[in-house]
Amino acid sequence: MDSRAEREFREFVDSRSLALRRTAYALTGDLDTAEDLVQGALVKLVRRWHKVDNPEAYVRRTIYNDRASRWRRRSVIREDSVEVTPDRPVADTAGDVDARLDLRQALLRLAPRQRAVVVLRFYEDLGEREVAELLGCSVGTVRSQTARALARLRLVAPELAADAALPTPEEASA
Repeated sequence: MDSRAEREFREFVDSRSLALRRTAYALTGDLDTAEDLVQGALVKLVRRWHKVDNPEAYVRRTIYNDRASRWRRRSVIREDSVEVTPDRPVADTAGDVDARLDLRQALLRLAPRQRAVVVLRFYEDLGEREVAELLGCSVGTVRSQTARALARLRLVAPELAADAALPTPEEASA
């Protein structure tokens, strides 16, 4: 890799890694796993940097595909890490934290493909066609998985529906 390409790659990583980690975290529910997914996707990207037209789309697709591969491998041992208390005081956002934790717990109770569809549709704000392309399925599959996922979320986390955090089926298809 020449110095210009290396500079461009570093700029891409500096500018987009936080957003990519957020997305990976929403998919996994685990910060360490999310960071591993992003790092692995960036390693794959650097090998093909000169061939990739849209680096962010390439990395996101790699993250989703690698996560799907991990879901398929049942032999992987899941490790839960403990988060460290911040060194500096932060503002009291207990209400927001509770809602995020409720949403995280509810997302973890979805099937992997349903979780991916919900994250892509409502966290990443992608359209049905874009989600279908990323996941390698039809738009109809995205629609049915979205409907099933939202129904499951309403069942396992009724407090989210009461707080209007979950879109109605009509809003989801709009």
